[in-house]
Amino acid sequence: MKIVILGVLASAALVLPTNAQTIVTAAPSAVVNEDVGVPVFPYDITDRPYKVLGEVKAGVRKATVFSKSPSQKKIYAELWERARKLGADAVINAKYGDTHVTAMSWGKANATGVAIKFLPAGPNANK
Repeated sequence: MKIVILGVLASAALVLPTNAQTIVTAAPSAVVNEDVGVPVFPYDITDRPYKVLGEVKAGVRKATVFSKSPSQKKIYAELWERARKLGADAVINAKYGDTHVTAMSWGKANATGVAIKFLPAGPNANK
């Protein structure tokens, strides 16, 4: 009996990840962009009322000259991290440019968006 339990525990340990991963979670009332896994959208959300918390900006750098340019997923995750700190439910009108070389990095992509907080639905809810 003990051998079976130890075998099950050992096989379960093989399935579990061995390194910690950062998990970016959205607020419970937020909607999630299925393409990137965070509530960051390149367009406006018109199906529910919200208030604007402010503009968020992010810059994502390449590690070396040989590294790939930052992906949309990585750029949107960085925007979401900054908006989440403001208490946002989502980021709308997200935009980012091509990667460019700067004096301090081998390549950097700048991004901007608008952090929003959803309002309760109702007749008096305004943007």
